[in-house]
Amino acid sequence: MEYKISASEAFKKHSDMVYRLAVARVKNKYDADDILQEVFLRFIKVKDKVENDEHLKALLIRITINCSKSLLMSSWFKRTESLSESFGVSDEYSDTLDAVLRLPKKYRTVIHLHYYMGYSVNEISSILKSKPSTVKSQLHRARKQLKIELEGEEVNV
Repeated sequence: MEYKISASEAFKKHSDMVYRLAVARVKNKYDADDILQEVFLRFIKVKDKVENDEHLKALLIRITINCSKSLLMSSWFKRTESLSESFGVSDEYSDTLDAVLRLPKKYRTVIHLHYYMGYSVNEISSILKSKPSTVKSQLHRARKQLKIELEGEEVNV
């Protein structure tokens, strides 16, 4: 049976995931809005090659990461405000969120995929096209940095 999904169906089903990952990577909602649009424009070009829903999710994550990288590497990119300002996050979560956002991109990405999206180490390694041991190391280092950053406070990511 052939898997077919329209761009509007894919958007309804996965736009929240794409948007959250984009925000985690670029740290502001305005750039994340642009990335969200770009991801689904790129998806339209390859939608006929999608094999199943898991492949679709992995593809959208990969496109989101690539779009984020392109934006972050562009010469005009500048940080304009913190995520907590963008979303009006309460002070209770602001410290943890800010600590996560100060992590290097590779650590933010694995933290987001693992804790916020619930992917396993093996799934993340497949999505990011890296070894499971690399993902485990990145998660370990990210947790260690968060612990240091939060000065021993309990990390609820």
